[in-house]
Amino acid sequence: MLTLIFKRMLMAIPSLIGVVIVTFLLTRALPGDPAAYFAGPAATKEAVEQIRVKLGLDQPLIVQFGRYVTDLAKGDLGSSLTTGQPVAKEIRARLPASAELTLLGLIVSMAVAIPLGILAATKPGSMIDHACRVITTAGVSLPVFFTGLILVYLFYYQLGWAPAPLGRLDIFTSPPKSITGLYLIDSLLAGNLEVFWASLKQLILPALTLAIFSLAPIARMTRAAMLAVLASDFVRTARASGLSEFTVIVTYAFRNAMLPVITTLGMVFSFLLGANVLVEKVFAWPGIGSFAVEALIASDFAPVQGFVLTMAIMYVALNLLIDVLYGLIDPRVRVEA
Repeated sequence: MLTLIFKRMLMAIPSLIGVVIVTFLLTRALPGDPAAYFAGPAATKEAVEQIRVKLGLDQPLIVQFGRYVTDLAKGDLGSSLTTGQPVAKEIRARLPASAELTLLGLIVSMAVAIPLGILAATKPGSMIDHACRVITTAGVSLPVFFTGLILVYLFYYQLGWAPAPLGRLDIFTSPPKSITGLYLIDSLLAGNLEVFWASLKQLILPALTLAIFSLAPIARMTRAAMLAVLASDFVRTARASGLSEFTVIVTYAFRNAMLPVITTLGMVFSFLLGANVLVEKVFAWPGIGSFAVEALIASDFAPVQGFVLTMAIMYVALNLLIDVLYGLIDPRVRVEA
């Protein structure tokens, strides 16, 4: 297993290098001049040029890239021109908010999609199977920002059940002492149930938005994998041995169908990291997605580069976790590695 992890980490290094190069070049190719943006519309050409020199934008691209890589090797992602804070500090402060939202959305999606896919596979052609198809089709067809706006309009504006979509907590609640950065966990560790319920209420709609978006591929893959496994000889043998249907489905069938489902979960999680950008803007969520969008509008290079690099590292770590889970579920994967 350690050999497998080491090999995967070595294979990830070229990918990260490619991400650094492509991100640097793409940010420089974006329309707009950061120096002119921050100098203001009334600034003279001399003032704009002074800011450009101060930012190092007057240097050739190879010089700018060399300086960026040197700073990156020291753990310095640069400073944001819009906030004046180091990008690494901003990402550390905002990443827990994005992680909490993404993880809760994935958990809600799994809690609905996996049982739904199993039931649809065990009863093909039934009402549950048709309901699974309708739900997955609707989930994959609706844009994530549109789903978020519909939920806000229905549950906040019309029914008044949900709180205002204005961040992680309402203005009357103080955040818990930061331990993990995840408000739900930190409030439970502090024994503050009031903050826990307040943060959970703010999380419900954005997490539900992400869950609806990610429900379709998980349910479809679970149904397809279960249908293939249920038609196998060992499942028929287990049933002929007199085992209960629950034991056959959960212990034998679902365990053998887990590998493609886990692969889909990894893909869905990476999709959710991208969808977070739109959801955070709709719900005014103070995560790294909204931070990157604001920096992109202002042609602020450093936060955009830091955001993309952070997403790439998380994606690599996720793939590594999936490989480890493969080895735990199916020992043959460890032997082949």
